Amino acid sequence: MHLVGLDWVIIVASLLVCFVPALFFGKRAGKSTTEFFASGRSVPWWLAGLSMVATTFSSDTPNLVTDIVRRQGVSGNWCWWAFVLTGVATVFFYARLWRRSGVMTDLEFYEIRYSGRAASLVRGFRAVYLGLFFNCIIMASVNLAACKIAGILFGLDRWQTLAGIGLLNVVFAAHSGLWGVLVIDMIQFFIKMTAVIAAAYFALKLPEVGGLSGLVDKLSAPQLAPDGKTMLHYLNILPDFTNNWDMAVMVFVLPIAVQWWAVWYPGAEPGGGSYIAQRMLSSKSEKDSLGAVLFFNVAHYVLRPWPWILVALCSLIIYPKLSDIQSAFPNLDPSLVNHDIAYPAMLVFLPAGFAGLMVGGLIAANSSTILTHLNWGASYLVHDLYRRFIVKGANEKHYVWAGRMTTVGLFFASSAMVFVLDSAKENFDIMLQVGAGTGLLYLLRWFWWRINAWCEVVAMVSSFAVSIGLLVLKRGGIEFTTAQALLITIAITTACWVLAAFLGPKTDRKTLVEFYKKVRPFGPGWYAIRKEAGVTDEEARATHENIPLALIGWVAGCTVIWSSLFTVGNFLYGRTNYALALFGVFAVSGIVVLAVINRLWSGKMVTPEQEEAANNAQG
Repeated sequence: MHLVGLDWVIIVASLLVCFVPALFFGKRAGKSTTEFFASGRSVPWWLAGLSMVATTFSSDTPNLVTDIVRRQGVSGNWCWWAFVLTGVATVFFYARLWRRSGVMTDLEFYEIRYSGRAASLVRGFRAVYLGLFFNCIIMASVNLAACKIAGILFGLDRWQTLAGIGLLNVVFAAHSGLWGVLVIDMIQFFIKMTAVIAAAYFALKLPEVGGLSGLVDKLSAPQLAPDGKTMLHYLNILPDFTNNWDMAVMVFVLPIAVQWWAVWYPGAEPGGGSYIAQRMLSSKSEKDSLGAVLFFNVAHYVLRPWPWILVALCSLIIYPKLSDIQSAFPNLDPSLVNHDIAYPAMLVFLPAGFAGLMVGGLIAANSSTILTHLNWGASYLVHDLYRRFIVKGANEKHYVWAGRMTTVGLFFASSAMVFVLDSAKENFDIMLQVGAGTGLLYLLRWFWWRINAWCEVVAMVSSFAVSIGLLVLKRGGIEFTTAQALLITIAITTACWVLAAFLGPKTDRKTLVEFYKKVRPFGPGWYAIRKEAGVTDEEARATHENIPLALIGWVAGCTVIWSSLFTVGNFLYGRTNYALALFGVFAVSGIVVLAVINRLWSGKMVTPEQEEAANNAQG
């Protein structure tokens, strides 16, 4: 890519607009860990929601979607579209429970929900497992994408790219805390969306593509996939169940039937977790927590995917094979050439001005994700490990300092892992596999008192052990498909933690009663504890306990997102009748969602802080 003076002006301007406002939050972030990691619990819903969307819109996301489309067609995106079920369930069942808990991180939850040494053990272990190991894999995947993009556009080596983005991200993450991250995310989201829409527009304008009509004409008929074996209907939104059943099971049946509830994946955790929980816990009220997650899911699944998908489809016409990409970029490191690199390969066709906007957008995409993961990972390692188990009595400034030093260390650790990863899709599959089988536990622990801390320990250990066992078998010549490996891991892990629920030590009754009084989880799984807590049916209803109505909201919410997503797709394909029918479904389901929200959350919501203040006043 050859950048002219206008491009450099736009790049500098976009960086200044994104990052300069964050400088003003350094002093506020340094006051306490609550400010540094949770923004003083005063974030409005729209800012929290935009930050969630910006975080999941990373530099590797367009690459991942391009990889999926080139290997499996548009329908392959069901591997992440299925997580709509998880995200909307968080809106209607979990968002307000997280906010009521009043914890700073979702790991602190373990010691108010469980009791004994096991509760402390699982909190400390997950602080290292998620905050360091898992978090570094995610950041390495994001930075690998940045390295591939920089390699295509500017011919930079991996270390050069990492040095540039590292300096920018580490300085701002360590200086401004979560407030700075939120503000940067908000601005970056709009820059990134403008850039990717421009990329799709100019990809369609290429003579070889011939616009939307030309794209549809060229890819409507079945095409031989890049693997040289599979015939694909690239434009199909649903997979081919008649001629390609194995792929249909892998990309649609398994994600819809099993994956969404059984797998832990950052940003789509069953019951909410990681940085999604961090944003909910930072919200200023239950309503803001709910609104943030609802806005995030709509924007995440409806606003973002089609510009990426269109570029991916265009890349199949411009670079049908990986060898075509290597020929077009002869100086590119061959180890970086996978299907995910087709997205940055398409960006060289951007004209002056828009090329600068795209570079600024890609830097923004990388920063929004890395900044969040640095702050989130540091919150685990400082609040849930260092402060909880190592240095317990220091002042707030000491822990803020520890958070800043941990932020720097996390970036160096994740950068080292960039050199051992290959592609965005492979990294996505690794994370799904390692988290397989734990998801149902994270859903049910809010609704069934019998789940204990040892269930969490057993689930993590068994999931990881099975994943390692499958890897050993693969190297020994016994290989399972991705779908088979996922199902095996889920089955064994689920069986292990369910046994632990019945055979392991029970959570202390007093802890359960205190947890119920504070969080007010609903459903029959807490009925016995509710009686012991002395909470009447009327008091329970005052917390808006209505499982059937929440289920209606969940189904309607999923329908809203999928119908609007496919309305856009069919309009782009020129299938107006289908688009109008889907738009009607969207309108009806949207009315249902609004009605459910008004019924469930009408009236005054009381935050844990307000309730505690009221109790203190009465005492």
